[in-house]
Amino acid sequence: MKWGAHHWVYQGCILIALLWGVLGELGNPYEILGVHRRSSSQEIRKAYLHLVKEWHPDKSNDPNAEQRFVEIKLAYELLSDPDRRKKYDDKGITEDDFYKKPEHPPFPNSNPFEDIFAHHGAHFNFQENDITFFHKLSITTRQYDKIIVPKSEKTPHLIFFYTDWCFPCIQTAPYCRKLVEYLEPLGINFATVHSGREPNLGRRLSIHTLPCLVLLLDGNVYVFKETITSVQKIIEFIRNKMPYKMITKVKPNDIDDFLNGWEDNRVRGLIFEPKSTMRLRYLVTAYHFRHRVAFGFVDSDEIRRKFQVPHDMDAVLLFNENTSYPMASVTMKDIPTSTLHHVISSNQYLALPRLSSQGILEALCPCEWNKPRKKLCVVLVTSASRSHDSHRQSFRIYAQRSPYSVEKVRFAYIYHDKQTDFVNALTPEGHAVEPMLGIVIIWRKDTSHIKYEWVSSKWEVEKNLNDTTSQLERTISRLLKSTETFSYEAFVKDLFDEHAKGILGQVISRSIQFMEQIYEGLGKEQILPALSILGTVLFILGIGYFMAYLVRIEEESIQKQKARAKSGNNNNEPSNSNYQPELKLHELRSETYNALVRLLKPGCRTIVLVLDMQSRQQLMPPFHKAVWPYRKNKTLMFSYMYIERGLKWYKELLQLSLPEERELNINPRNCVGTVLSLNGHRKYFCVFHAKHMEKKKRRHETPNKASTERLDCESGAFIGFQTDSSESEEEVLLQGTLLDGFSNWLDRLFEGSTQRFHINYWPEFPIK
Repeated sequence: MKWGAHHWVYQGCILIALLWGVLGELGNPYEILGVHRRSSSQEIRKAYLHLVKEWHPDKSNDPNAEQRFVEIKLAYELLSDPDRRKKYDDKGITEDDFYKKPEHPPFPNSNPFEDIFAHHGAHFNFQENDITFFHKLSITTRQYDKIIVPKSEKTPHLIFFYTDWCFPCIQTAPYCRKLVEYLEPLGINFATVHSGREPNLGRRLSIHTLPCLVLLLDGNVYVFKETITSVQKIIEFIRNKMPYKMITKVKPNDIDDFLNGWEDNRVRGLIFEPKSTMRLRYLVTAYHFRHRVAFGFVDSDEIRRKFQVPHDMDAVLLFNENTSYPMASVTMKDIPTSTLHHVISSNQYLALPRLSSQGILEALCPCEWNKPRKKLCVVLVTSASRSHDSHRQSFRIYAQRSPYSVEKVRFAYIYHDKQTDFVNALTPEGHAVEPMLGIVIIWRKDTSHIKYEWVSSKWEVEKNLNDTTSQLERTISRLLKSTETFSYEAFVKDLFDEHAKGILGQVISRSIQFMEQIYEGLGKEQILPALSILGTVLFILGIGYFMAYLVRIEEESIQKQKARAKSGNNNNEPSNSNYQPELKLHELRSETYNALVRLLKPGCRTIVLVLDMQSRQQLMPPFHKAVWPYRKNKTLMFSYMYIERGLKWYKELLQLSLPEERELNINPRNCVGTVLSLNGHRKYFCVFHAKHMEKKKRRHETPNKASTERLDCESGAFIGFQTDSSESEEEVLLQGTLLDGFSNWLDRLFEGSTQRFHINYWPEFPIK
C-alpha cells in the first residue's frame, strides 16, 4: 500500500475515534429535567431549581446524588442557552457530545485502533489525550478580568488557548498535564480558555494560532511562541520572563550593603542552594513577596560558613534591622513551597516597619469591629531626616522588648512630611498637640474610621525616656481593656504609596511593556510585513539623506566658485569669510504677486517702493541704501512697483482701507515715492510718504480741527486722493528728497509704532 493510502486510513481512523464519543448516550436533557420539548425558559428554570434542591449532595443520601446533580446542572446549562438548545433540537447533539467519553466502549478489553496507530509511529492514548482535561480548567473572560488578572500580581498564571476539533490541542494534552503536576506545587496556576467561546479574549491577548500558551505576570501577557512539546522549554520561558533583578546575586563584598538596605521598608532574605542556578520555586516565591521582602541568591562558601549553612542543603534566611543573625530560617534538603510561604508570611515585616502605603496599614492594623479582640497600633510620628534616626532606633529597641504580643499591639513609625494628610487628620481640633515625635495609638473600626489617642509625652531621647515609656505602657494597658474607650475619632484618607513610581518612571515602564507586548504579539505572519515596512521607511530616509548630501555638496561648490570669482576681482578682500549676500529687488507684477503678497508665511513682510519710469534713477539708489542693513533678515522681501502697471490695484487697496466706500481720483504723480509694508498673512499694510500724517505730527502739532482733517491719513490728502488733482501748496517736495525719512520710518516699523491699515482681502493685480 502506498503512503497516500496509509495516510487516508490514518486520518479516517482518527475521525472515527473522535466520532465514537457521539455514539455514547449523554441522556436526553428534557428527560433529565422532566420537562417537555416545548417548555418555556421559566418552566425549565423552575424544574431545575426543584431538582437541584432534591439532588444536592449535601442534602441527599443517595450514593448517586453527585452524579445526578452534575447531570441536572449540565442539562440546564444546555437548555438555558438558546443556541445550544436549538442545535440539540435540530441535530440531537451539541459540542458537549464530542468531548465526553462513552461509559461503555464497544471494546472494553482493547483499543481497536491501537495497532493501526502503532504501525505509523503515533500511539494515540485516549485517556491522556482526553480534551475534557481542558474543559475542567476553562475560564471565561469575566473570570479572567475579575479573578485571574488581580491574582497575577502575586501568582504567575499559565493560560492555554484551545478549541474543539483541534488535533494539535489534543496532542499537547499530556504535556499540559505534566505542566500542571510540576508547576502547581511551585505556586504557578494553570488555566485554559476555549477560543471558540471566548473569541474576544483571544484577540485581546494577540492569540494568532492554536494551541497557544501565554504567561500572565502582574497583568502583562507573554506569548510562548514555540511548540508545546517540551516542559523544560516552558520552564525556561517562565524563568526568563520573571521581573528583571528581582533576585540579586550576593557576594562576600556586598553582603553587608545588601542586609543593611532595609531602609526601603523591606525584609532581607538570603537563598542558599548547592547548585549555582536557582530553582524556579524560589523565583516564584520571591515574585509573590517582592513588595515586602528583597531576596538575594548566595553562591559563596564564605557566606555559608558565616551563617553556618550546610553545603548539601537548601536554606532561606530572613533578616530584619538586626543583620547579625536571622530572625527566621528554614533549612531542608528540598524546601516545599507551602513551608516557604508560611515562614516568609509570618516574618515579612521589620521589627519597626514604616506606614508607607495603605497595604501595609491594612496588614499591620486591620479593621476590627469586635472590641474584646481589638488590635492596637502604636505609631511614632517622625520626619524623613537623619536627625530622627536615634529616636526611631530607640523606639525600635523598645518595640522588640515590648511585653505585648504582636497579636494585640503592633509598633510602627510614619513620616509626617510624606503622610501629612493622614497625620493632620489625627490632630484633634482645639487641643495643643504637636505631632512631631509624638506617639499616637490607633484602632481602626473600618477603612476610613479610626479611633485614636495621643500619649502626652514626646519620645525624646535626651530627656526622661523612662517616664515616657511608663506612660506609654499604662496607656496601652488601659486601652486594651474592652471597657475603655478612646478620646478621639476621625475619618482619614488612604495613605500615599511612597514606593509607587513617579510619572516619568511610569511612562518608561509602560513604554517598555508596550514594546514587549508588541514583540510578543508578532507572529511569523506579522514579522515579514513589519520588516518590509521598516525596510521601506529606512530606504526612503536613506535616499532623502543621500539627495540632501548631494545638494549640500553642490551648494558648497557654488560658494567656492563665487569666492574664487570675488578673490579674482579684488585680491585684497577675503574670499569666503567676508562674503555678504546680495540684496535682491523684485518687481511687483501679476506674475510675482502671489509669491510676494498672498502666499507670504506668517511673520514675513514685503517692502514695496512705488515709482514710475521717470523717477526710477533717482529713487532706487536711496531705497537700496536704506534697506541694505536688513538684507540678512529672512522675514523680509524687497520689491518695487511701477505705478503705471499697478495703479488699479493700488487704488482698490486704498479704497479697502477706508472706513466708508467712495470713489477715489488718484493722481499717479503724487504716489511716486510711497513705500508700502505688506503683511500677506495678517492682511494689513503700513504706508510711508514724505507728506504722511505721522511725519507731520512729529514735526509740529496741528493747530486746529480743520487742519487735522486736512492732514488725516484716511482722507488721502498726502497721496493725491482729492477730487482735484492739484497738489497741496503747503510744502513743495522734490523727487530726490522723497525718501529722506525712510530709514527712520523703517526703525518705527520694526518697533511696531507705525499705523496699520487692515483690509478684508488682497485685491487682484492687473494683468498687462
